[in-house]
Amino acid sequence: MSSTALLEHEDWIAARRRKVTEPDGALSLVLTHWSPAGRPPVDESEARTGHPDDALFTRLQRADLESGLTQEGYRIWRQDSPAQQAFEEIEYYDYDPAWILPGRFELVDEERVVPFEHIKDAGATRALPVSGDLVFEVDGTEYRLNAFDTVYGGHAKLQLVFGDRTNGAESYGAGRFLFLDHPTSDHALAPGDSIPITIDFNRATVPPCGFSNQMNCPLPPLQNRLPFPIRAGEKRVRFADGFTL
Repeated sequence: MSSTALLEHEDWIAARRRKVTEPDGALSLVLTHWSPAGRPPVDESEARTGHPDDALFTRLQRADLESGLTQEGYRIWRQDSPAQQAFEEIEYYDYDPAWILPGRFELVDEERVVPFEHIKDAGATRALPVSGDLVFEVDGTEYRLNAFDTVYGGHAKLQLVFGDRTNGAESYGAGRFLFLDHPTSDHALAPGDSIPITIDFNRATVPPCGFSNQMNCPLPPLQNRLPFPIRAGEKRVRFADGFTL
C-alpha cells in the first residue's frame, strides 16, 4: 500500500469531518420547509422566527411531484443543533486499494433521465439526469450502474447512489454515495462513446440524510444494488448514546 495514498485518504477523512460540521454542513440542518406548489417563497424574517441570529438561512426550489409546478423552499442551519451536539465521528472501513476499480463511463444520451425514489417521498420518484453508465467488473462479472449528473463543490460530477450487502448491518441502511469527476467535462463524447474512469469505493460516503432527518436523499435504484459487500469508505455516523435523528 502506498504511504502517499494512505496520507491522501487520511486528509480526505479530515476534510469530510470539517465539511459535515461546518455552519452549513449536514449536521447543522434543523429545518427544511416547502411551500405549496405555485405559492410565493416565505419571507426570510418569518422563516427565522424562533431561531438565533447566527442561524444560516438558504433557499431552494424543486418541482412538485403531482403538478410539476415549482415549490419554493428554505432551510435553517444551526451549529447548536442536537445532531451537532451529539456527533462523535464517522465510522470507516480500513483503506483498501483493492476497492479502487478500473472502469469506464459510457455516454448513453445527454438528455436521458432516470427515476430515483427519495427517502421522504413515500415511494414516489423524481427524474434525475443520467447521461451515461458506470461500467466495471468485480470477480469477473460486469456491473452497469446509473450515476446522475450533478455539481458538487463547484465542479461537474457523477453521483453514484448505490447499495451493497453491508447496508443495515455494517453501513448506513439506505445506501451510500460516491462522487466522481464527470469525464465529459474534459472530453467531448458522442452517444455510444466511452472513456476510462477510476472508481474508488474508499471515497464512498454516508448520505446527508445520515446526519440530518431534514434531508431528502435519493435511494439506490434496483440496478445500483450490488449483490456483494463493499467494505470500503464510510460506514455510518456515530452519535452519543441515546441520540437518534
